[in-house]
Formats: sequence, C-alpha cells, structure tokens
Amino acid sequence: MDSFSTVIRTASHEQHVEAETSSFMSDLLGGRLGVDAYTRYTEQLWFVYEALESGAERLAADPVTGPFIRPELYRLGALERDLEHLRGADWRTGLTALPATQAYADRVRECATEWPAGYLAHHYTRYLGDLSGGQIIRDKAERTWGFERKGDGVRFYVFEGIANPAAFKRGYRELLDGVQADDLEKQRIVTECKKAFALNTAVFRALDQEFPLSA
Repeated sequence: MDSFSTVIRTASHEQHVEAETSSFMSDLLGGRLGVDAYTRYTEQLWFVYEALESGAERLAADPVTGPFIRPELYRLGALERDLEHLRGADWRTGLTALPATQAYADRVRECATEWPAGYLAHHYTRYLGDLSGGQIIRDKAERTWGFERKGDGVRFYVFEGIANPAAFKRGYRELLDGVQADDLEKQRIVTECKKAFALNTAVFRALDQEFPLSA
C-alpha cells in the first residue's frame, strides 16, 4: 500500500505538470517576459501567502495541521522585502489581486478557518513547491534581471532557516505519512490538493492574458 505522501504526489501529478508548464510560467522562465511580469506575479503571491500565513498560528494546536506549522517556512516577510525592491517603498499602494488570485486566497482562508485538513493541502502544494521548482525561478530571475544572488527581489525563494531543503522535504513527507486523519479525510485532502493546483493554474492563465506575447 502506498504511503499517503506518495498518494498525494501521484494523484496531483497531472495538475502539477499543468501548472508548471503554463504559458505564463514557460514564457517567464524562457526569458520572454520582462521584470514587470515577474513583479506582477510576485504581487499575486503576496495575496496567497497573506491568506496562508495570517491564520497559521491559530492552527498550531490542531492535531492534523499543527505539526506542519513551521515558522522557517513563512514567506510573507520575504515577499514584502521583494515587493519593496520591485515596487518601491510604497509598494502597498495600488497592489491588486487578480480575480483568480482572490479566489485562490479566499479558498485558502476558508480552509484555514473551517477545515484545517484542507488547509494542509494548500500548505503542502505551496511550500514544497517553493522548496523545489521555486529555486528554478529564483535562478532565472537572478540571471535575467540581475538581482543579487539570494538578495532582494528573490528572497521569497530563499529559505534561510532551512539548511538542507532535501532533508526538510523528506521530513515533511514523513509527517504526511503519519497525518492524523482517517482514509475518507485523506481522500478529501488529496482532492483539495488537486483544487489547489487548479487555483494556481488559473492565476497563471490570468497572468498570461495580462502579459500576452506579441505574435
């Protein structure tokens, strides 16, 4: 019988690939979009992580989600430093969420408030993705737009409190394998993981419409 972490990874593989290979992300990583597109993407991340982290401490005592609430994962402060670098000291002025981003953030906040196990699905898809594929985005941003290595502009992707990301991810998956939930609840978590990837992909599609490449 497969472990729960394997079940999640396998079940959401298709949605994961769709998100990673979206037109917007492909164009961004391919150097075909400018720093303005990267900035807009970073803005959208702020809304998602504000929803993800503003309710995190309330979930620390939850038997399902509590073991995963790790301050070394928090990204909001790093995002705010990046946005100050990208947009200036008044970066909050004019900061807007795309409708797809708002829907994503609303779902995260709803789970954080009403369904901690569902929140775990979003926690998993975001943070493990940041520790993995997010490093490709950081490297590309540094080389394309000249950000200082692991400095302002790309701090979102730098986990200073995690010395060994590979070991941390192994430990995270071990926590998933021992999660305090019955089989039905685990299946609901898997379904929410798929929803999380779909919500993320919808943001990419919206960004693709905002930054279409000229023919």
